[in-house]
Amino acid sequence: MDNNGLTPDVLRELRRPRPYPAVSLTMPTHRRDPRHEQDAVRLRNLLTEAAHRLEADPEVDKRARTALRAQLGRALTEVDLRRALDGLLILADGQEHRIWYLAREVPERVVLSDSYLTRNLVAATAQSRPYWVLGVAADRATLWSGAGESLREHRGNGFPMAPPEESWDVEREERIGDTPSTFSDEETRKFLRSVDDTMGAVLARRPRPFYLVGLAPALALLDEAGSATRPAAGRLVKGGLADGPAPVLLKELRPVVEEYARREKDDVLNRLDEAKGRRTFAAGLDEVWESVREKRADLVALEEHYRRTVRVCDGHLVPVGDALTATPASRAANGNGGRNDVRDDIVDELVETALDGGADVVFLPDGTLAAHDRIAAVLRY
Repeated sequence: MDNNGLTPDVLRELRRPRPYPAVSLTMPTHRRDPRHEQDAVRLRNLLTEAAHRLEADPEVDKRARTALRAQLGRALTEVDLRRALDGLLILADGQEHRIWYLAREVPERVVLSDSYLTRNLVAATAQSRPYWVLGVAADRATLWSGAGESLREHRGNGFPMAPPEESWDVEREERIGDTPSTFSDEETRKFLRSVDDTMGAVLARRPRPFYLVGLAPALALLDEAGSATRPAAGRLVKGGLADGPAPVLLKELRPVVEEYARREKDDVLNRLDEAKGRRTFAAGLDEVWESVREKRADLVALEEHYRRTVRVCDGHLVPVGDALTATPASRAANGNGGRNDVRDDIVDELVETALDGGADVVFLPDGTLAAHDRIAAVLRY
C-alpha cells in the first residue's frame, strides 16, 4: 500500500497497543536506480535480523515467535519491489502483516515493541501533500484522493453521487414544447447543493487542499449552490474528467497542483518572516524540536530531503553524522527513545509529533530554508 492509503482511522488502528512483540521493519529502497537489484538481498537480510532478534528475546515465547516468523515470511513473498519507491515499511504481529511503499527515504531498522512504529509512514504521507479532487458534472460528482504521484477514486462518504431520476413535466412539454436546461434546471441546483454539503462533511473530517474539475457552467452553479467548495486550492475547467481515468486526470491536474504549491511556498515564507517580527519564530532542528514537544508550534516548515542523525542528550539534540549511518545497536533501540539514544529518523519523529500537536507541516523545495538550517517554525506564543 502506498501512503495515499493512510486515513485517520487506519492510523488510529495502527497505533493501538498490541501484545508484545509487534515488529516494525523499515529499509530504504530504490526506484530505477542500479541499486534497485540489491533491495531484495537487503530485505532478506533485514528479515533474518528480525528472526534473530525474536529468537534472542527472552520475553518472546515459542508460540509468539512461530506466529511472527510466519507473518514475516508471508510479507517477504508479497513484497513487490517493482513497486518500490524510496522506502519500505513492514508491520507485523502474530495475527497480521502490512506492507507500505513510501515516497520518502527511511533508515534500515528492526523495532520490537508493543505498538507499531508509525512516524516514517506519517512523515511520508505529509511530504506527499495529500489532496482531494472533486469532479463535477450536471449529472454526476466523483471524489478522488491524491498524494504525490498517486491518484485514485474515493468511494465512500457519499461519493460517487448522482441526482435522482428526473420526472419531466410531460404536460408542460406538450403544451409549450420546452425541456429543462441542463444548468438552469432546479433539480440540477438541488443536486449540486447536496454535492457541496457532502464535500463539506468530507473536509470537516479529513481536511486537505482540494481541487475542482468540471465545465465552467457546472463549477459556477456549484459556487451558487453552497459555500463549502468555494475556497478550492485550484480549478481545472474541463469537462469529461469526472470519471477519470486516474492517469489522465492526474496529468491534466498537475499544472494546477504545482501552481498551488508555489502559492503555498510563498505564503509559508511570508508567515515565517512575520513570525520573526513578532518573536514567535524558531529555527534549527533543536529549537524547533523543543517547540514541537511543548506543543507551541503552529506551523513547521522543512526541506523535502532534510534528514539528520542525532543523539538525544538531556532533552536536546546533538548531531552525530549524516542520516542512515547509525549502528545496528542504536537502530535496535531507536523505536523507544531514551536519555542518550541515537535516532536516525528524528525529522520524521518531529513531523509526527508536530501533526499530533495540531501544527501544520509543510515541506518545501531543498535550499528554500538554507538560512534557517533547513527547518523553521511559527510559534503560537
